[in-house]
Amino acid sequence: MQITDPIADLLTRIRNAQSARHGSVEVPASNMKKNICQILVDEGYVRSFNVTEDGKQGIIRITLRYVEGEPVIKGLKRVSKPGLRIYSNAEELPKVMKGLGIAVVSTSKGIMTDRAARKENVGGEVLAFVW
Repeated sequence: MQITDPIADLLTRIRNAQSARHGSVEVPASNMKKNICQILVDEGYVRSFNVTEDGKQGIIRITLRYVEGEPVIKGLKRVSKPGLRIYSNAEELPKVMKGLGIAVVSTSKGIMTDRAARKENVGGEVLAFVW
């Protein structure tokens, strides 16, 4: 099955798994998804992730994080879509919930949060908001 927007698929699977109170969710692997998952782990939104090779592209198993039965991730939103790409320079990177959330940005130096991109003084494509 061909997926038009794999990042939106990743975010939707996480959102659906959390609303159903699942402990983990599996998604098809790619390097960009691995980088996004690493950011979610580093920022404390998910517990962990591991990649399993299945002879094809592999599978990422994301272990979700809950605090007192409530999911840590309150919202996930895809910003830049295949039909409408959203780019921003370092000075104009959006702040999610006035700094309480993160924006995931694809830059020339790799995928990073909006805070890291401002620190490195690089802009790029705004992939998603997480809060």
